[in-house]
Amino acid sequence: MTETYSKTRQQAEIAFGKTQTQAVARERAFEELDSIAVARDEKTRRLRDARLARDQQDTASRPGAKRASKR
Repeated sequence: MTETYSKTRQQAEIAFGKTQTQAVARERAFEELDSIAVARDEKTRRLRDARLARDQQDTASRPGAKRASKR
């Protein structure tokens, strides 16, 4: 069943379709930025944990090392 729309309606449908496409693209971009931020935060956490473990091991392996004083 094919419907024929007026020229004004066709232009409105085209404009609406472009708007929808832009909205979808914008949403995809925000989702990608969010996933990048989550990955960055996870990597930062892993690196921090590794650095703290390394520092703790270095401190413990020094001969005659004292515990770090709390400030």
